[in-house]
Amino acid sequence: MARDYYGILGVDRNATDSEIKKAYRKLARKYHPDVNPGEEAAEKFREASVAHEVLTDPDKRRIVDMGGDPMEQGGGAGHPGGFGGGGLGDIFDAFFGGGAGSRGPRSRVQPGSDTLWRASITLEEAYTGVKKELTLDTAVLCTKCHGSGSASNAKPNTCGTCHGSGEIQEVQRSFLGNVMTSRPCHTCNGTGEVIPDPCDECAGDGRVRARRDIVANIPAGIQTGMRIRMAGQGEVGAGGGPAGDLYIEVMVRPHVVFTRDGDDLHASIRVPMIDAALGSELQVESLTGEEVTVVIPAGTQPNEVITLEGEGMPRLRAEGRGDLMAHVDLFVPTEIDEHTRELLEQIRDHRRDNSSVHREGEEHGGLFDKLKNKFRNR
Repeated sequence: MARDYYGILGVDRNATDSEIKKAYRKLARKYHPDVNPGEEAAEKFREASVAHEVLTDPDKRRIVDMGGDPMEQGGGAGHPGGFGGGGLGDIFDAFFGGGAGSRGPRSRVQPGSDTLWRASITLEEAYTGVKKELTLDTAVLCTKCHGSGSASNAKPNTCGTCHGSGEIQEVQRSFLGNVMTSRPCHTCNGTGEVIPDPCDECAGDGRVRARRDIVANIPAGIQTGMRIRMAGQGEVGAGGGPAGDLYIEVMVRPHVVFTRDGDDLHASIRVPMIDAALGSELQVESLTGEEVTVVIPAGTQPNEVITLEGEGMPRLRAEGRGDLMAHVDLFVPTEIDEHTRELLEQIRDHRRDNSSVHREGEEHGGLFDKLKNKFRNR
């Protein structure tokens, strides 16, 4: 049964790319291993990552909408008719020998598979860009036979079982009569060739598994879920075939001060009520360690947002930066000394601003009145 990728992210089937990415970021912040360790959280994080990958790929999402699962090997959704291979043509080829009786041997040298690797970075590293050293465990070219698969570098011989065709044909009885079937030769695995003296290091495959170190250049401004392609750095193919590509999926760890929304940064600042009334300045340490000045205007109200243009994240593959949004959290002390209390009482007596119920039509309405007016004007 196909997985419910929409349900994993908690979005409906008509969700936009922006809504899908927003839902993924929310789950990533909740279940990321650096924030929520544990097997259950790790599994939910992996499911969310796969769902994000599928639903942001137009071709894969089309398969999901057709009722299939693009991440299933040989799934019927990707092939009309549900035969999983190449459709009806392969079915008739399998039973009737492909017309001429053979599809020919496949090449012993095959291109390698792509490799997906996940790298975790800090928000500071995403801000400045970073060179990340990675240790990969992949198939690499055999250094003993240099990909030939032969201990003496001898040329392959023609397979004696299939005589170079790569296939074995058999006649079987069925309700249709005598039917000829074809299957890959078990001696040469369908290549039509055999290596007379296989290399003892790679057993004739031309490749071995090994660990290797590479350096990935992660650009400034990259976001969680984005991938970096490194051509030719994936798995080496069978028979020493060309390597596939390496895709590095970046995961940006949550920050203790800043929350990211695209290219913008959000931070909560605590402002004492006196500073909010009189105006003040606050120094905030940026992601580069430099001080950024937040100017708090006189009369600042609770939950106001002070925008610092150009102090956000660098824009990937574009000029400029996003903005820094400072959300004001008004701080009212719960314990005050006698002198402070006397001063505050003097201010209250001088201002004569007593608590009261706000009446409709009065200016400077609160949040309730703003919401009420908004719905009235619709």
